[in-house]
Amino acid sequence: MPAPRNAFGIGLNYRSHAAESNMDLPENPLVFTKFSSCISAPDVDVELRTETGDYEVELVVVMAGGGRDIPAEKAWDHVLGLTIGQDISDRGLQFASKPPHFDLGKSRDTYGPIGPVLVSTDSFADPGDVHLSCDINGERRQDDRTSNLLFDVPTLISYLSAIIAFAPGDMIFTGTPEGVGAATKNYLKPGDTIVSVIEGIGTMTNRCV
Repeated sequence: MPAPRNAFGIGLNYRSHAAESNMDLPENPLVFTKFSSCISAPDVDVELRTETGDYEVELVVVMAGGGRDIPAEKAWDHVLGLTIGQDISDRGLQFASKPPHFDLGKSRDTYGPIGPVLVSTDSFADPGDVHLSCDINGERRQDDRTSNLLFDVPTLISYLSAIIAFAPGDMIFTGTPEGVGAATKNYLKPGDTIVSVIEGIGTMTNRCV
């Protein structure tokens, strides 16, 4: 399995998701870390260990490295490829403290499945505009396009690279659209099947246990 030095998550990066979460739109990228130990295989069983487990389909950017102070207009040149990610979240743990434990709540073992393949950016007509969706037990819950990101991929890369130098394999989970379970208290349960699809990449299927 990939073992990125850093795996970043971006919160509230779709206007629709911020609205359903009753949170203000961030003025700058809302960045948290997913501990690299949670990164897991595309077909892994998600070990819930909570009654407030949630799904978040996301486009994941994998960096080629060699990057500090990357200008936005050069950002795509520093991307190794794109893949699908699920930013599985334990909402109870995430909001167990104030301010929230974004890192802990999103980093339980198996809470970062990615895959099924890594696709180079030149395989897309526009890598900044791809369709993504998430179905739970065959029911469509999330459906959007990455062109609706508040902070697009070049902006995220430029912002983060002004703070840290990217290493090969570093990952950015770019954010999730509306439709998460927390909005309706429709949380994941053992036996649920999560199917995540991103145009041009493929399908990732995970069973909850």
